[in-house]
Amino acid sequence: MSRPLPLAGTRVIDFSRVLAGPLITQNLADLGAEVIKIERPGHGDDTRTWGPPWHPGADGGRHSTYYESLNRGKRSIVLDLFDDDDLAVARSLAAGGDVVVDNFRPGFMAARGLDRATLAVDNPAVVTCTVTAFGEDGPASTLPGYDLVAQAMGGLMHMTGEADGRALRVGVPIVDMTTGLYGTIGLLAALTDAVRTGEGRHVAVSLFDTALASLGNHGSATTMAGADPHRDGNRHPSIAPYEAYEASDGALIIAAANQKLFAGVCAALDRPDLLDDPRFVDNPTRRAHIDELAAELERTLATDTRDAWVEKLRAHQVPTGPINSIPEALAWADEMGIDATVRADGYVGIRSPIVLDGERLDTSAPPPTLDQHGSDLRPPV
Repeated sequence: MSRPLPLAGTRVIDFSRVLAGPLITQNLADLGAEVIKIERPGHGDDTRTWGPPWHPGADGGRHSTYYESLNRGKRSIVLDLFDDDDLAVARSLAAGGDVVVDNFRPGFMAARGLDRATLAVDNPAVVTCTVTAFGEDGPASTLPGYDLVAQAMGGLMHMTGEADGRALRVGVPIVDMTTGLYGTIGLLAALTDAVRTGEGRHVAVSLFDTALASLGNHGSATTMAGADPHRDGNRHPSIAPYEAYEASDGALIIAAANQKLFAGVCAALDRPDLLDDPRFVDNPTRRAHIDELAAELERTLATDTRDAWVEKLRAHQVPTGPINSIPEALAWADEMGIDATVRADGYVGIRSPIVLDGERLDTSAPPPTLDQHGSDLRPPV
């Protein structure tokens, strides 16, 4: 990259583990920050033991691909926060950091002198971030939780699945991931403010708050219209056609979110009659007759292959595509010249989607092995 990365020179002390917190710090590492990962004795971050699948790594050992997806570009040191000597090292590192991230239970960092109030005595510009399941205070603050619990309790699972089927979790830990993104946004805002004012802030994000915020249009349908949205498979609650449809050899997505795009669908399928059908004249009537619309579209789609229809629909500028497996998605990215992966010393990961000045973010270091940098980071005896 022709210019230094935006967070070059920023030191991040990462006490977090599992997903949301490590994703925050990986985002910061991708943007140029130095990230020091504090891990507990034994097996370190929980996700180091989460497998299969495993990857041999450059050292030939057995490494969790889950762990490796969240910890590139960091350095690792093992510290026992219940040991006085190790705690002193942790406090020294935190005191010299620009950012401190944790996802311990509420009160843990304060009890060990690692909270912002304590660190700010000597470092007023320090920015801290805590990730919790249900917030830092209130009756729910002591409850444990993971992504699956937040998806269930926050309404997301209720919205996911077929209309007549059981509730399902989203296929990826979406609440953890979105919490990581909100946490990153909060930290970047707080860092900007610290540069301007010399005073840091404490950022707090919770899985449950994020689950509710992730409801999007379904949330506002409830708060503003008194609706009780229910899962409806791949269908959109407000738009039609906007779902998966079956061609002769497989499914494809058609996403026609306005009248011009619906006209494009009709042209691609050579079904001009649908434009004049009183059941489909505009989006509200199409949504009201969504079953009949799907039947009409699939009756025509069944006459040709998925790929053939994708080509015809794209010729009319209709957003469409096949339902790819992950290997197929990566292969298509490669075919389109989209550099989707990042590599370092045997590590191959999905690259950050952020592009700066036309350049994709890279990484100079793979995820660290446990305590890989401990000897470098501990003060000399």
